[in-house]
Amino acid sequence: MNEDVIYSINGPVIKVKASNTFSMLEMVYVGKAELMGEVIAINKQFTTIQVYESTTGLQPGERVISTGSPIYATLGPGIMGNIFDGIQRPLQVLADENGPFLPSGSNIYALDEQKQWDVTITVNVGDYLAPGHIYATVPETEAIVHYCMLSPHQSGEVIEVVANGRYTIHDTIIKVKDDEGNIFTCSLVQKWPIKQARPVSQRLSTSIPLVTGQRVIDTLFPIAKGGTAALPGGFGTGKTTAQHQIAKWCDADIIIYIGCGERGNEMTQILEEFKELIDPRSNTPLSDRTILLANTSNMPVAARESSIYTGLTLAEYYRDMGYHVAIMADSTSRWAEALREISGRLEEMPAEEGFPAYLPSRLSQFYERAGYMETLNNKEGSITVIGAVSPQGADFSEPVTQNTKRFVRCFWVLDTALANARHYFAMNWNESYSDYVMELQSWLDTNISPKFIKDRQQLMRILALEEKIGEIVKLMGWDVLPEDQKLIIEIARVIRVGYLQQSVYDKDDAFVSLEKQWKMMEVILYMYERSKEIINQGKVVRSILETGILETIMKMKYDIPNHQVSSWDVYYQQIDRALQSIV
Repeated sequence: MNEDVIYSINGPVIKVKASNTFSMLEMVYVGKAELMGEVIAINKQFTTIQVYESTTGLQPGERVISTGSPIYATLGPGIMGNIFDGIQRPLQVLADENGPFLPSGSNIYALDEQKQWDVTITVNVGDYLAPGHIYATVPETEAIVHYCMLSPHQSGEVIEVVANGRYTIHDTIIKVKDDEGNIFTCSLVQKWPIKQARPVSQRLSTSIPLVTGQRVIDTLFPIAKGGTAALPGGFGTGKTTAQHQIAKWCDADIIIYIGCGERGNEMTQILEEFKELIDPRSNTPLSDRTILLANTSNMPVAARESSIYTGLTLAEYYRDMGYHVAIMADSTSRWAEALREISGRLEEMPAEEGFPAYLPSRLSQFYERAGYMETLNNKEGSITVIGAVSPQGADFSEPVTQNTKRFVRCFWVLDTALANARHYFAMNWNESYSDYVMELQSWLDTNISPKFIKDRQQLMRILALEEKIGEIVKLMGWDVLPEDQKLIIEIARVIRVGYLQQSVYDKDDAFVSLEKQWKMMEVILYMYERSKEIINQGKVVRSILETGILETIMKMKYDIPNHQVSSWDVYYQQIDRALQSIV
């Protein structure tokens, strides 16, 4: 039997000639350094493998070793608070051993194999365990309890359990006899193929909002837990900053941040910020419920694809425990560029702008793994996916943006002009949209106010009218407008500056509760209705401006903390006094 050796090398793509050893999507080890790779094509002549590490120094004739298994994620206590690369190698451990520059072929285990965890057993001898059943709990961090679950492919009767105590991830916790009489052991760790979605009991409706504390999102373009959103924008429009802010403040239980082809200094900033930021829910560092996957722009390009699927698999694992997980993928465009590069090296027929013809199917596979689910152990959990898109030259007609738009239900367009004007978030309210508004209405009516959606629609109408009137102003000037249209322009300015624009540095404005958002809308719309009454009495908009009441309203976001609900009455009184002075 001939030995499987490298026949040709083309960047991260290698070929093995005349071999029948390998199967599709199998993980292999390539060369003397045992670089991790994956089989992506097989024919009679060649087996094609993409390597997830740098192939510098690799030579034809070096061995390729079959593993017989797909690429998998290692799942168990120790994931939370860690930082991995695209193939789930712990970067801190690698840095401690090898310095800041990672060597090729460092096949280090993903989790700490020596650390002992406090384990509480939740089953007894004689219990029958269905797939996904929880058999032990581990306090992984101060914020997260880790639930050890039976594999979705296993079931059986418990025949042996250990006592509560401290164990490593590989120690046997329980023994189970399956329906065929076979005995298998369960430890604290399991493995799962990253390109295979973990099964669930059923998919549920997306009717609960993911509260981000950012007014332009929560009010105008909300996203549900288990939803999908795209964040397209040109260079410098604030995509990464927006994802940082959502990750810090959203009410998901767990954050998974995937830096896919982004700059290394941005990933460093995330790591440092999350260590310093205190989680308001648990009063512990935010990093205690955060997982970072760093595949920076100077890392091997093929590993960008792996990082996306690794992040999804980790999210599904914690979702199955009953947690609500939010994934920030920054950016899917860099992932698509990696697909284009690999496709070019494989000499595949290119589609639009050189991207492979299967780009839409890969994007759909990514976003379709989001959802609000009932898990196999009868818990409810969700995965919310927010993917940044970086179209070159802010051209939203390019293939990645257009195909992403087909598979997401929130489209948050970041505008270069708004970013240049230092309007944060630089989200264009006329081009963005959310399909979740009506699905969330019942929850908002019950938990915030029956008027929330109605007030939101009124704000949107005012902003849309401002867009139309603005075209007239550009052509003919402000003075030709009737007073009611001038009022629309001024109230829209209050909405833009006083409501939609938000400061990440102000303690009362960085995060805004839904109740405060609704109260702010109510004040702005009360100002609008009272001002219309004044205009109908023959007064002019200039007289309203001279009272200074609009500037007072624009500053209310800084003046009232989230918890001081009763303080809002003072604004209604100030509006009445100011407008009464005109009359």
